[in-house]
Amino acid sequence: MTHIPGLGKIPDSWRSERARWLLHRKQRAVRPSDKIVTAFRDGEVTLRERRRTEGFTNAIHETGYQGIREGDLVVHAMDGFAGAIGVSDSDGKASPVVHTYRSAETSDARFIAYALRTMASGGYVTTLAKGIRERSTSFDAGTLADVLLPAPPLEEQRRIADFLDAETARIDTLSKAYESAKSTITERAQFLIDELIDGIGGSVPLKYFVKFREGPGIMASDFEETGTPLVRVSGLQNGEVTLKGANYLSKEKASVQWSQFRLKLGDYLISGSATMGAVSIVKDPSVVGAIPYTGLIILRPADPIVVMEYIATALRSSLFIRQIDLLKTGAAMQHFGPTHLAQVSLPIPERERQKDIASTAREIWDQSAAATAAIDRQLSLLSERRQSLIFAAVTGQLDVTTAGRSATSGGAA
Repeated sequence: MTHIPGLGKIPDSWRSERARWLLHRKQRAVRPSDKIVTAFRDGEVTLRERRRTEGFTNAIHETGYQGIREGDLVVHAMDGFAGAIGVSDSDGKASPVVHTYRSAETSDARFIAYALRTMASGGYVTTLAKGIRERSTSFDAGTLADVLLPAPPLEEQRRIADFLDAETARIDTLSKAYESAKSTITERAQFLIDELIDGIGGSVPLKYFVKFREGPGIMASDFEETGTPLVRVSGLQNGEVTLKGANYLSKEKASVQWSQFRLKLGDYLISGSATMGAVSIVKDPSVVGAIPYTGLIILRPADPIVVMEYIATALRSSLFIRQIDLLKTGAAMQHFGPTHLAQVSLPIPERERQKDIASTAREIWDQSAAATAAIDRQLSLLSERRQSLIFAAVTGQLDVTTAGRSATSGGAA
């Protein structure tokens, strides 16, 4: 059996060819009516407006843009390592960061796209490409030209591509249904939390009951390999403060300059760059003594009437979110700080009722978390199934003709 780097063995009946013999590069002029086509990391290549427009930088002068046609194989040079390789479903235009191809008469662009994305998911594309920025590589046309690809007979390529199109579409439909269920569960939990808070009535300024202290301004030059942990936003996980993604500060600097910021058991942190679900408690002893990074705000009681778990619940409510959204500042990334929190008003009932509400909210979030965790496990299994199916098909380990008949028979039964 022939060995393909990045894929493994393919059947003896299959040929292997360099990509340069299977693909013809196209560099077309842009037409006035062309809209922007984007290669997404899940392999879909489509008009950007069909998916999303936020998060992209639009060029003022579209220098080097090229025409894309439906059926073109499009490879994103910078994100190809992450799977941004696919066949366009639309005519349009794209920036010079992508390179575009039509398949040769002996090849099917969809089959090649599946093979290349499999190589990308296994890390092979990363080993080939020149690194140019974090979490990205340069998978340019010259590099792709030398990639060895499986080249079964054209009809077999088409059968494999047809099979994978159908099977991955089924998996994707099921995955979307699970994602929709997750959203419904989260929305239901939020609705129940809002009912708890809205049902209290009356509001008072939060600053009279809670102390706010934002993490100190620490420079990257202050980081050390070991020392006092610096909690980052990524450390706020499922309502608890962790050391995930933590940096470190020398013990000397931590003790002299920022000792007043050291975290204690029972402290709450909220991220100034997010709202819902971003309130987390310090429960893990390993976090005690750590210092929160800039943008994280420590919440501590300023009045003995306050039950901090209730405050955390109220800070997850839509009542809080509506107020803080009006107060946020920042052009690039909206955020809030202690001065904004001081302007928020929330209902503060008597202490026993706070405890009851906090307990009920805990049950709601626990049930929601358990349900979404179960869905996440199913989504993970579907993703694994999708990847293994594609790998088996493009390496000839799966007879798609037999698999297709079995699936049809099973469906008819």
